[in-house]
Amino acid sequence: MEKIVKITSGRLKGRKLSTPGGKTHPMGARERLALFNMVADDLPGARVLDAFAGSGALGIEAISRGASEVVFVEKNPLAAKTIKRNLEALSLQASVLTQDVANFKDAQGFNIILADPPYDDFRVDLIEELEEVLRDGGILVLSHPGEVLELPGLELLKSRQYAAARISVYVK
Repeated sequence: MEKIVKITSGRLKGRKLSTPGGKTHPMGARERLALFNMVADDLPGARVLDAFAGSGALGIEAISRGASEVVFVEKNPLAAKTIKRNLEALSLQASVLTQDVANFKDAQGFNIILADPPYDDFRVDLIEELEEVLRDGGILVLSHPGEVLELPGLELLKSRQYAAARISVYVK
């Protein structure tokens, strides 16, 4: 069943996005708004990675709020196709890579990484690997179940609980 998600802020506020359904779990509007309010000052001009991208809602929200470039990584081909459709519907240009985050490499690095991995197969090792593509001083925003995680090489800035989800913000 497809769920419609709306952009919560920025130049694309109110625009609708399709979701791929299936095992993806689009972050709720309240949580997305809270997440982006936590990093609002860092978004303008940032190079952003939307890891475990699903519908692409987080990356598209980042574009809406002023990110200069967003790269989407999603291993599910149906979800990657949905991201491409959403970008096309909004006349946006971005890279959509259909691959597992475990195999993702990038020489330029990112200012901000948005990671909303599947909770039913949550793997801390994949999150730790993302640190390799985060620039020094860069921010990792992680949506995850359970308690705050200690991540090597990253310092926790803040963490908030929203129902079953926790949003934690780390800096490298």
